[in-house]
Amino acid sequence: METAIRLENVTKRYGDFALENINLEIPKGCIVGLVGENGAGKTTMIKAIMGLIHPQEGTVYINDKPLDALEEEWKEDLGAVLAGLYFFTEGTADMLGNCMRDIYKNWDDTVYQEYLEKFKIPPQKKISDYSKGMKVKLNIAVAFSHHAKLLLLDEPTSGLDPVIRDEILDILLDFIQDEENTVLMSSHIISDMERTADYIAFLRDGKLQFMESREKLLEEYGLVRCRKEELDMLPEAYIKGVRKSAFDCELLVKGKQQFVREFPHLVVNEARVEDIIVYSVRGVKEVQK
Repeated sequence: METAIRLENVTKRYGDFALENINLEIPKGCIVGLVGENGAGKTTMIKAIMGLIHPQEGTVYINDKPLDALEEEWKEDLGAVLAGLYFFTEGTADMLGNCMRDIYKNWDDTVYQEYLEKFKIPPQKKISDYSKGMKVKLNIAVAFSHHAKLLLLDEPTSGLDPVIRDEILDILLDFIQDEENTVLMSSHIISDMERTADYIAFLRDGKLQFMESREKLLEEYGLVRCRKEELDMLPEAYIKGVRKSAFDCELLVKGKQQFVREFPHLVVNEARVEDIIVYSVRGVKEVQK
């Protein structure tokens, strides 16, 4: 499988925060969901891949070539939506399209106008008068209108209503039907990741905790409900999180199949990606209901 993005020992320091020693490979033809708490380093990582910031250590590779060695033309294949970054706000969507036509060789006015219509974006209205959600939709329309092969999306569905979010996720799924196309998308909306992502990459405090296929995560982890006295009899190696109520406990366990063999009297239910992320943040700390 060909690699679209590779990070080798990438480190970027800002005062008391560091994106630290990130090693990550993103295959072509897939969607990777980048998750983590606010301040975990998701935006920093995306900006490093785009070349907007320069790591103090390590190397970013695009299509197996060091980012610093690429010609500027590589950005023709890059579509990006960054949280909180909007295009010139005193212009209109039509004016923006005219500007993009001069920037991108592969700019497609027909596709752009189709997205403006699909997203109900008024082409003659000042962008400064758009709602936050409408500005996000405009950024997405631009990202999809120059036939990019790599999409870097930082919270692309933030502030959007469920119907538009659903449409955008469908667009992303259609996009990766071409095996040359790749998406790296950060989001706090874990349900979006559960629907679309082939892989989940989890950042915490600037460190990559894991990158696994969604299917493997769901195979490995499960939720178990048991009595408090049963909890004390279970090996700690299986337990990745505990939530206690007045009467029982809910556990996130890793190594689901082996756990079932060792403790057949306990029922192991499916865990969602959101469960895995929440328990990974909380660890084995008890959480009272």
